[in-house]
Amino acid sequence: MPDVAIVPAASPRFEDAQHAFSGGGDGLGCQCQWWTLTRSEFDASTPEERTELLRHEVNSGTPPGLIAYVDGEPAAWVRVGPRTRQPRLSRTRNFAATTEPWDDPAVWAVTCFVVRKEHRGQGLNGRLLEAAVEFAREQGARVLEAYPIDAAHSSRSANDLYYGILSVFERAGFRETARPRPDRTIVTLDLTA
Repeated sequence: MPDVAIVPAASPRFEDAQHAFSGGGDGLGCQCQWWTLTRSEFDASTPEERTELLRHEVNSGTPPGLIAYVDGEPAAWVRVGPRTRQPRLSRTRNFAATTEPWDDPAVWAVTCFVVRKEHRGQGLNGRLLEAAVEFAREQGARVLEAYPIDAAHSSRSANDLYYGILSVFERAGFRETARPRPDRTIVTLDLTA
């Protein structure tokens, strides 16, 4: 059984986040900035500019996510943080059915998973989600929200599952609060209980 450790993506772990992103998928190009920028800002930015945005996030303030290490190697990433710091969420039509006010900083969101190819299929998303729940609770979040794919209604590639999969969230105690499309859900977890 491999040794797994999950820690906040804070200074000096920027290069570790880059290693986690480099194992397949869109992580290196996106730099987990998809939800932090508007569509026009994202389209106008270069991968290098997005890299610097993530570097700034990692090196200052609340860490923007968590990094999973497998036997000491950075293997996976999850973005978790205040929803107010991910403004594109409020502009996404599929998420308009949220039951939480968009301007509430106590509502946090889990929005992106990246797992290196060689570590897929080992349950890292579930472990990252458990750690994200605890991290959000420790940081004072009231509610944790996410927008996972229902794999029973989708035939997406592994790279398109960066939102997470509904069954993983259900196992972690999240409840479905809306279904804007057959394959897309909004789920929440009350962290005050």
